[in-house]
Amino acid sequence: MVVKMNITISESLMICEAKLCGCNNKKKVVYGFSEPVHGLCIDKNQLISSQIQACRNLIPNITDETELKTVQKELEELNTINEYSFPQK
Repeated sequence: MVVKMNITISESLMICEAKLCGCNNKKKVVYGFSEPVHGLCIDKNQLISSQIQACRNLIPNITDETELKTVQKELEELNTINEYSFPQK
């Protein structure tokens, strides 16, 4: 099993870590979050934005085509959710 990681810090100083895990063609993107002790809540927009940025940061470290397709699919899904749930005004 291969695990690749990247970390991003959003505007709220929440750390979002994206990882690729799994084996062969069953890879998926998983996330780990940590926030400062003083953070009380995170809204959905911040959460999805952090996931999008973490995936974008992960792409330069990918060398396998299957892994790249997995992350690109995840980004498409997150961008679709972001677009429909939080339309730009």
